[in-house]
Amino acid sequence: MLAVNYSTIRNNLKSYCDKATDNHETIIVTRKNEKNIVIMSLEQYNQMAKASRNAEYLAMIDRAIEQLSSGKGQKHELIEVEEDG
Repeated sequence: MLAVNYSTIRNNLKSYCDKATDNHETIIVTRKNEKNIVIMSLEQYNQMAKASRNAEYLAMIDRAIEQLSSGKGQKHELIEVEEDG
C-alpha cells in the first residue's frame, strides 16, 4: 500500500495507475482536511465487492438459522405445479 499526496498523483497519474493494475498496488491519495481517496484496480475492487456480498449473504443465513433455532420458523406444505405438456 502506498500513500501519495495529491500533487504527486496528478503529475504521475499514468505511473500510479500502472502500479495499481500491474502490481495490484493500493494507493492512498492524501488530500487536505483528510479527504483522502483510494486508487485500486477494478479487479481488486470487484474482489472486495464480491467478498462483501458473500459476507452479507452468510450473515443472512446465520440470522435465519438463529431464528429457526429459537422457534421462529414456520412450516409450510410444498405446492406442486404441473408443467404444461
